[in-house]
Amino acid sequence: MRTHAHAHSHDHAHATADFGRAFAIGVTANLAYVGIQAVYGVLAHSVALLADAAHNLSDVLGLLLAWGASVMARRLPSQNFTYGLRKSSILAALGNAAFLLLATGAIAWEAVLRLFEPRSVEGATVMWVALAGVAVNGGTALLFMRGRKRDLNVRGAFLHLAADAVVSLGVVIAGLGIVYTGWLWLDPMTSLVISVVIVAGTWALLRDSIRMSLDAVPQGIDMAEVTAYLAQLPGVAAVHDLHVWAMSTTETALTVHLLMPGGYPGDGFHGKLGDELHHRFGIGHATTQVETDPGHPCTLAPTSVV
Repeated sequence: MRTHAHAHSHDHAHATADFGRAFAIGVTANLAYVGIQAVYGVLAHSVALLADAAHNLSDVLGLLLAWGASVMARRLPSQNFTYGLRKSSILAALGNAAFLLLATGAIAWEAVLRLFEPRSVEGATVMWVALAGVAVNGGTALLFMRGRKRDLNVRGAFLHLAADAVVSLGVVIAGLGIVYTGWLWLDPMTSLVISVVIVAGTWALLRDSIRMSLDAVPQGIDMAEVTAYLAQLPGVAAVHDLHVWAMSTTETALTVHLLMPGGYPGDGFHGKLGDELHHRFGIGHATTQVETDPGHPCTLAPTSVV
């Protein structure tokens, strides 16, 4: 007998719904700053400013991607997409991470070329433009701080914007160094440091989004603990065909077969089970199949069968 238990948590399942304004402010402020960086980067002959502008542009595109995915994830299910478009938020995070890594390669390559062929840089201009970036990126990062632990896309936005603020601070220091020492190599060297910061900040996002795309068990959920909890439920003799995966960057699903020789436990059992799975493990969409006859083993019982 197949039954379904769905535990609702509006604060958890709709984490991205509250961030529309934050996305709008973040996109607008960073897009304006990218334009300023690009103009002054050319005027000041600063590859560090241009590198940071490219990074900020990739963040703008990433914010747009994440914003669009958060809207799509709230669309209702259809005949063709029975889970809705929740998975789009995971694909957006994956695309965001991949785009950032590609942009980083271009930044690093240009910086290496500048190390061998230094160009004059207006350190004061670099310093003041980058200082504005500390304020823009730091301020917009704060808009995403409260949702960074509940949503991969929001976490990505927060980490990138916070990293941008730190990177911009590094550019300020490089500009200051050029003004007082005249060392032109500080500019491309800062670009290489920026590249390292981007890769370090993006790696976890790439790893987590790939894991979610492959339906891996979401981080923070211990399958051994979930199995042990289900096995100790009253009337449960065996647990098999257990699967836990991410439906979106904010929702986790579970399916499982429970062998209960004493007979069907009633609908109340499934309602309570759904609530407990959500409370203990953050699993909000649980589907259980109850089997009552040990003499007819389930074909999906072996762990090697999916």
